Amino acid sequence: MIKVSDDASKKIVAMMQDDGFDAAKDYVRVGVKSGGCSGLSYDLKFDKELGENDKVFEDNGVRIAVEKKSFLYLAGTILEFSGGLNGKGFVFNNPNAQRTCGCGESFSL
Repeated sequence: MIKVSDDASKKIVAMMQDDGFDAAKDYVRVGVKSGGCSGLSYDLKFDKELGENDKVFEDNGVRIAVEKKSFLYLAGTILEFSGGLNGKGFVFNNPNAQRTCGCGESFSL
């Protein structure tokens, strides 16, 4: 399962509305792809459709779609939003990551 913090949920819902998506029926697609300074990087986008191999979760008013292959890397992750002085953005607190880069956008196992 993937969890969504209160701050991340509020930001996601607002961003989805701004981009023409409906948080009640559309999805936040979370994935992992090769790349980044640590080997794997996170991918986050909005989607209206589910794929054949998607796992679907709902937490804190956000519907999350994850392709099964990416889910192996993301199980137990908490999606948070940081709005501090060091920059704004989504933060993946991933218990599976053994090493992360300074920017927090990539990791390795």
